[in-house]
Amino acid sequence: MAVVCDRSLYNVVFMGIAFMLVFTSFQTGAMIEPVVLEDVQNETKYSPNPFTGTGYTSLSVIYLVFAFANWIAAPIVAVVGPRVGMFIGAVIYSGFIASFLGPQTWLLYLMSVLLGIAAAIIWTAQGNFLTLNSTKETMGRNSGLFWALFQCSLLFGNLFVFLEFRGLTTISKSTRTVVYGGLTGTAVLGTLLLLVLQKPPNSDDQATVNEDLGGSEVSPWRRMVLELKTAFSLMLTGDMLLLFLSFFYTGLELTFFSGVYGTCITHTAAFADAKDSYIGYSGMLIGAGEILGGLLFGILGSTTNKYGRDIIVLLGFLVHMVTFFLIFINLPDESPIKLSSEPTYIVPSPAVALLCSFLLGFGDSCFNTQIYSILGVLYSDNSGSAFSLFKFVQSLSAAIAFFYSMYLVMKWQLLILVIMGTLGAVSFFKVAWSASKRTGYNHIPHSD
Repeated sequence: MAVVCDRSLYNVVFMGIAFMLVFTSFQTGAMIEPVVLEDVQNETKYSPNPFTGTGYTSLSVIYLVFAFANWIAAPIVAVVGPRVGMFIGAVIYSGFIASFLGPQTWLLYLMSVLLGIAAAIIWTAQGNFLTLNSTKETMGRNSGLFWALFQCSLLFGNLFVFLEFRGLTTISKSTRTVVYGGLTGTAVLGTLLLLVLQKPPNSDDQATVNEDLGGSEVSPWRRMVLELKTAFSLMLTGDMLLLFLSFFYTGLELTFFSGVYGTCITHTAAFADAKDSYIGYSGMLIGAGEILGGLLFGILGSTTNKYGRDIIVLLGFLVHMVTFFLIFINLPDESPIKLSSEPTYIVPSPAVALLCSFLLGFGDSCFNTQIYSILGVLYSDNSGSAFSLFKFVQSLSAAIAFFYSMYLVMKWQLLILVIMGTLGAVSFFKVAWSASKRTGYNHIPHSD
């Protein structure tokens, strides 16, 4: 039994480290993408073939494709298995980051489409693999452990960016090459690390998928059809429809902290020449908040179950509401779109801006660790379909948010976040309370 437990924990830890490396590359690259590509446009505007791509458009394409690719992700993972699915996805992530070493408009958008497909595959496979390596008792621990390891990506990647961008007012070609070269190497290392994952204990991960679909003799085509039918069936259940509101909110705030907020800081003229280096600080503090949340509510959070998982989501909701208010009074209204020196309600404070970065990450971890946990418990027999639906809604809302971020000033973006955050929290409470009555979900003991 100890060997079984050790193999499960081994798989969760190494999957977390591999994702940390791959997403050190992607999350860091995506966070600085709008700013970097602005400088590429300025650098090439007089050349015969000027670069015209934008970071917001690229990220919107990624998440839009990601959303709809989730409908084919679960069948693909059912055929190739979660370990192969994660490896394929990571290879494409590495290629996307490498494309920034020689930016071309057509290549940016081609890789954005491919990355959207890869994201659907890698995250559906991750959710499935996490479930296969967890029990009802260990799901909370494992999801928290994975989340803490995964979010270290923001800490390390943005430390690198801070050191490289320190003192710069523009991002030159040589700096871009160093940064994206280092990020590409990191992604490749994480991709290779996925090769050390083992089959889940006491099961063949492919066979487990087959059994969920009705037997080990099911053909690949039949498996894909059954997965799609399962996903549609789950989508129409009452609990899943309520959780869609929570999923949608996580996509909106993912867009805000991963692409918009760092841009707002660099567009705040009051921060003077230090504003570009603050984006590295901001990313590190978002990561620190994510890691703290993962630790508190995962591997160190067994006592939180005594009070209910909905309390954690309530904490995340309150933290985000306070954070949105501080951002509203601290940063210029036009900062999501352009460099701005317009008056604000208080004198723009780097300390307040960076505190908000930490709080954005902490609040996000409150929502995501509990969503992972409730899906793993309530849909353990159909985890691939459940996680693909989660990522479908989350990524669709992220695509919508990246699109409107090109046009909406700060106050309207924050108003959308407040409204959807309220609806998302309330819907989670209803599902958690209902699940607690049926399964005792809110009071599952950890086996840390």
